[in-house]
Amino acid sequence: MEILEAFDLTRCAHSAARLAGVDEKTVARYVAIRDAGGDPLVRTRRPRSIDPFLSKIEELVDRSQGKVRADVVHQRLVAMGFGGTERTTRRAVAEVKTAWRAGNRRSYRPWVAEPGLWLQVDWGEGPRVGGRRTQLFCAWLAWSRFRVVIPAWDQTLGTLVSCLDATLRRLGGVPTYLLTDNPKTVTIDRVAGVPIRHPDIVAAGRHYGCKVETCQPFDPESKGGVEHTVKVAKADLVPTSANLLPAYATFTELADACFQWCERVNTRAHREIKAAPVDRLAVERRHLHRLPAEPHAVALGEERLVDDDQTIRFGSVRYSTPPGHVGSKVWCRVVGDELAIVARTSAGLAEIARHELSTPGNPRIVDEHYPHHPGGNLPRQPRPRPRTPEEVAFLGLGEGANRWLVEAAAAGATRVRSKMARAVELASLVGLARVDEALGLAAIAGRFGDQDLASILDHLATSGIPDDVVIADENHSAQPGTSSWGRFGA
Repeated sequence: MEILEAFDLTRCAHSAARLAGVDEKTVARYVAIRDAGGDPLVRTRRPRSIDPFLSKIEELVDRSQGKVRADVVHQRLVAMGFGGTERTTRRAVAEVKTAWRAGNRRSYRPWVAEPGLWLQVDWGEGPRVGGRRTQLFCAWLAWSRFRVVIPAWDQTLGTLVSCLDATLRRLGGVPTYLLTDNPKTVTIDRVAGVPIRHPDIVAAGRHYGCKVETCQPFDPESKGGVEHTVKVAKADLVPTSANLLPAYATFTELADACFQWCERVNTRAHREIKAAPVDRLAVERRHLHRLPAEPHAVALGEERLVDDDQTIRFGSVRYSTPPGHVGSKVWCRVVGDELAIVARTSAGLAEIARHELSTPGNPRIVDEHYPHHPGGNLPRQPRPRPRTPEEVAFLGLGEGANRWLVEAAAAGATRVRSKMARAVELASLVGLARVDEALGLAAIAGRFGDQDLASILDHLATSGIPDDVVIADENHSAQPGTSSWGRFGA
């Protein structure tokens, strides 16, 4: 700049050279570059040995979309007669790649989210639980940055809609659009680049009041919010050597860890919005659509018909259901290590039973589902059903008479009918209540002899109700033993 300033002052190259302390030819060269519109400070690149091959390098870089390696290019140039070093080739390839990326760089328009508009969902590989693979369903509400992560065993359509239903109920509403990628559960085909939606996912979207949209194939940048959610969730939840997390013992433990992770990330301030997502969600809920009271049928699981024995079959295993659903349809869905059974009740769709998953040959039967069959697989006690007037008169004495008949029959008592008639006669003399109480004590003590009932009535009349009842067996027998003979001759 001093040279050019001296020339502008003197308008003479010789005088400007003396003022700037340089050669006169240097002044003339800088002035000529400036008058030609160039930059005097830019150094002129000297000719290189690789210059004749630059067109070939540009061709290879353009054909490979900027991915070709410099060593591969060098091998091609050597075969064409290039005698330079690989270092020269690497520098030339780097320059050409930089120029190619500058001309083919993708430009982005800043995406400004609106409240209640977009929900992005995606899947991520989860940790192994008991040697079995799991999946992480990740959802990201764009405006509030609220994140939801739900573990699952698979990525089937039923699991997808079920996780979507759980996410929407956690959000408290439905956004306008649901953005996801292109799995077979969402996009079944593409015709002329147009995605063909799965009819069931379209029906689910209509049920919840949102439209299902998909991103461009192999372009995760079009839904970067949920992609980042997947990355962070996997880094924090999947045990690796970097985070030193222990392995999960059960699926429930993994589900609890996912819920705690969501609580933690949604209650801290987000770097972009400088606010907690849970606070922003409270504002965005006013812009969300109303959530249906019942989930979509696909989210409920697979349909099953309840058989006459109140069981359904799922995975070749029988599972019991409560009374009142025989012949009706129910829905079965795997939730972690359990099978949830949902049926339509008077209050709408509700879960009626939940069983641990089992294997073929090991049915899951709950005794509470069969109140009219107490005892499960054990022998059932007979229920007295009187048919003759004598039987009606005896069993009419009360519960003690019913218990005496059942116990006497099990003990093999003899002359039961005559003893029943004797009890009815005694009841007419001393009262029904006293005889019924005596029959109950006789059943407990196992006393079914001819005179046992009268003896018990006498005892009740003189001593009252006993504190304890001695059961008639060999340990409490009144028969004299032979133990004294054991000392004979000692």
